[in-house]
Amino acid sequence: MSIIHKSDPFVTSNVIDLVMRERSIALSNREWKHRLAGYGYSVRDTDHGQILETLPHHVEVCVLPAFAQ
Repeated sequence: MSIIHKSDPFVTSNVIDLVMRERSIALSNREWKHRLAGYGYSVRDTDHGQILETLPHHVEVCVLPAFAQ
């Protein structure tokens, strides 16, 4: 697994593209989260939206756009 630096917008945008592509393929929210776990990511639901984190250490990568839900 690669190390993500929150200060690199290019890498963050590529990760968000991956997350959105997997969301369009998945049939349910549960399947989407399972597919992301295969890439080493998890989605944490908060009051302010969804946050993408790395597994297993739960390091915050970025906040997902609202249309990802």
